[in-house]
Amino acid sequence: MSQIKLSENFIKNTVKLALNEDLYPSGDITSSLVKNNKTIRAKLIANEDAIIGGLLFAKSAFSFIDKKIKFIVKKKDGTFVKKKSLVAIIQGNVQNILIAERVALNFLSHISGIATKTNKFVKLAGKKCKICCTRKTIPNLRVIQKYAVKLGGGTNHRFNLSDEFLIKDNHVASSNIKRLVSSAIKNKKGRKITVEVDNLNQLKQIIGLKFDRVLFDNMSNKNLKLGVKLVKKNYETEASGNINLKTIKSVAKTGVNRVSVGSITHSAPATDFKLEF
Repeated sequence: MSQIKLSENFIKNTVKLALNEDLYPSGDITSSLVKNNKTIRAKLIANEDAIIGGLLFAKSAFSFIDKKIKFIVKKKDGTFVKKKSLVAIIQGNVQNILIAERVALNFLSHISGIATKTNKFVKLAGKKCKICCTRKTIPNLRVIQKYAVKLGGGTNHRFNLSDEFLIKDNHVASSNIKRLVSSAIKNKKGRKITVEVDNLNQLKQIIGLKFDRVLFDNMSNKNLKLGVKLVKKNYETEASGNINLKTIKSVAKTGVNRVSVGSITHSAPATDFKLEF
């Protein structure tokens, strides 16, 4: 599995791209109207309960604009905060703080939003069932989004198409499930093999082959329980398919080891923060 790495260079380069997007070609023409060199002390406040994530990105945004700006962290990434909590204090030139404000808050809002939604799933699923993200991520933001999932207590699925074999319905539709699994086993080279099934007949065709995980897709809880019972001693089990906060508890109770949820990355609402001068 490719590792999720948030190196200093990665953060700087990601923030630089975001600032270029916001400031090209003429800079912040509104904040340039503020002509004084006044130093201010701004409070970064959470406007709702949340799992915090993205503080290093926010800090980097201010630092990129003005290295003299102080970003004093009051909470750490991965910690739960209540509404109206003080997350950080920013001290420095008022104009430069205004320039970096939106980019900094965008990173915080997005990462915290994913971490918060993931954590809601994790709590409902219980200790015996892992919540996994998918490849349903915003292009070029996968590292950031999978980092956010980890902050929320979730588990990262494969990072990209080279990490693991995942034989899905469209692969099966264009070939033969048993042939595909057998071919994957021959070409395994240390990688895990997951096979998606959408009915128990498909499952029975591959039981006994040496692969790692069965992914039950869009199956009823009744069939999930039967499927888990059939394979539990031989394979890891996972469920997927439009699972939400209302249904996760009942799905976890079927005994599956993991549940993959696309919505924690592609549809997580942004957490609301404000900068209070």
